[in-house]
Amino acid sequence: MIPHVSRRGRLRWWIIGLVTLGTILNYLARSTLSVAAPTLKAEFAMNTEQYSWVVMAFQAAYTLMQSVAGAVIDHLGTRLGFFVFAIGWSAANILHAFAGGWASLALFRGMLGATEAAAIPAGTKVVSEWFPARERPLATSVFQMGTSLGNMVAPPLVAFCILNWGWQVAFIVTGAFSLVWAAGWWLGYRTPAEHPRLQAAEREWIATERCAEAESEAAAPRPATRGAVLRSRQFWAIALPRFLAEPAWQTFNFFIPLYLVAVWKLDLKAIALWAWLPFLAADLGSLAAGLLPPALMRRGVGLVGSRKLTMTAGALCMVGPACIGLAHSAEMAIALFCVGGFAHQMLNGALITLCADLFDSRTVATASGMAGSVAWIGGLLFTFAIGKSADAWGYDPLFVALAGLDLLGAALLWALLRNRVGESRPGA
Repeated sequence: MIPHVSRRGRLRWWIIGLVTLGTILNYLARSTLSVAAPTLKAEFAMNTEQYSWVVMAFQAAYTLMQSVAGAVIDHLGTRLGFFVFAIGWSAANILHAFAGGWASLALFRGMLGATEAAAIPAGTKVVSEWFPARERPLATSVFQMGTSLGNMVAPPLVAFCILNWGWQVAFIVTGAFSLVWAAGWWLGYRTPAEHPRLQAAEREWIATERCAEAESEAAAPRPATRGAVLRSRQFWAIALPRFLAEPAWQTFNFFIPLYLVAVWKLDLKAIALWAWLPFLAADLGSLAAGLLPPALMRRGVGLVGSRKLTMTAGALCMVGPACIGLAHSAEMAIALFCVGGFAHQMLNGALITLCADLFDSRTVATASGMAGSVAWIGGLLFTFAIGKSADAWGYDPLFVALAGLDLLGAALLWALLRNRVGESRPGA
């Protein structure tokens, strides 16, 4: 439940709703390929290794551009920066329809990765601009739910387009949705200081909370430049666990349909019926990442401690997808993927929120983007491993490895990020 909405106003929640819609469409665009992958593998005579190169083109561009995108958004401002990148990813996604083979598909995929890299840094910056520390976990969870909602919408929508009009139309439709959103973002977003529809009571409350945080930052300064961020222990406490956690989400995003076809011989209609369920579970994990930290803080756990415990709980749940190799049916495998989706979004929500908690407002998007780049290096390396080993040895050892990586990430978080002396407990 959102506290004191009627007294303080609710525009900030409409703003995060707009960010969530953009995140949904961002992930819908990138997920179009995974649903269309069986069709495109047949169309272009691709093997799994060639498909993995197409995926890695997206991942490599996304990895390089997250740091750049975060810095661009900090420089241009959230409104203009997010708008420019949204136009870019819309156009890149539409260009997929003109691919003539796996090489051109990889080229357009790289363009998509370069432009989509702005979504999470931009969302994190919006949270830091509009929400106080006590509300950031829930606000982050709300926009993070868009990542799984986009993946949920993709299987039925993309399969419908392919079955009725062809795979090219699927990319055009999903790209066009983002173009419409970009126009809505440009018209609807302003900072709290500039937004004409922000009521005086909510504006004053946001300003008061930010002043209180500024006083706390003065007592315990936060990294305020790119170099200071990179040199800080806090950054690597977030970046290294994200490096180890991202392979799971990349695997769920890009390989669930291929796994279901290769192992359980499901057709496109069956994939449309079942492949969205892990992302519904991921939404519940995002919600848990927003609700658990405030509950822990009300019981005396500090701000940082509540994030660490939430991340650890998610890592422990990753034992579920590690057992996919023991599944006796496609339904059981999908159920274990659901546990994995829940687990990942729970732990990832905690890690993303920490960027808004631990860094100066001037460098939130930069820190989030650089941590995202480190994370996507992990995803890129794991995708390379899948491309090299899945056809030869199957997927089961890879699913076990995902759980081990997340548990190691939790251990690193506890080792590197210790609660600061006198840590405040907002909302406690």
